[in-house]
Amino acid sequence: MMILFSNKKDDLLSRLKKQDAAAQKIFYDQNVKKYLSISRSYINDLYQAEDCVIKAFCKIFKSIESFRSEGSFDGWARRIVVNECLNFIKSHKTVFYLDDISESYLEEMYEEEMIFDFNAQELLDQLPDAYRMVFNLYVFEDYSHQEIADLLQISTAVSKTQLFRAKEK
Repeated sequence: MMILFSNKKDDLLSRLKKQDAAAQKIFYDQNVKKYLSISRSYINDLYQAEDCVIKAFCKIFKSIESFRSEGSFDGWARRIVVNECLNFIKSHKTVFYLDDISESYLEEMYEEEMIFDFNAQELLDQLPDAYRMVFNLYVFEDYSHQEIADLLQISTAVSKTQLFRAKEK
């Protein structure tokens, strides 16, 4: 019986680069839950989040040759998942960056009943898309405000404001 894989990530990576279907299945099985969790932190709808994950896996497998081993493979693949989610949000929704929001609207938001027994995903789902994107990129993906501003084509001040408001909410 031939052993296809040792426990080394390098062996799996080399087989992924050869488009080995067994390696792709192993990689998928090892990462699908993690990537879905990442996707759900950006996208409210489970089915749309799953679509983004599937597209991300396709991109990972298709463009694996472009991975230059300059960082971790996990980080490279995670960035593809995040970018797929951001692309989905940009192409399917209108995102409003709330710089000039009326005070009465903010007061209405604060008057809503606060729930202390919470699920983190449910809290993220309640955030407006703009808040959630900036919050996730800054907190979970460790992007700087300048990187967020460049990625989302907003100013660093807007990025900082969105993060502040997301934390407040």
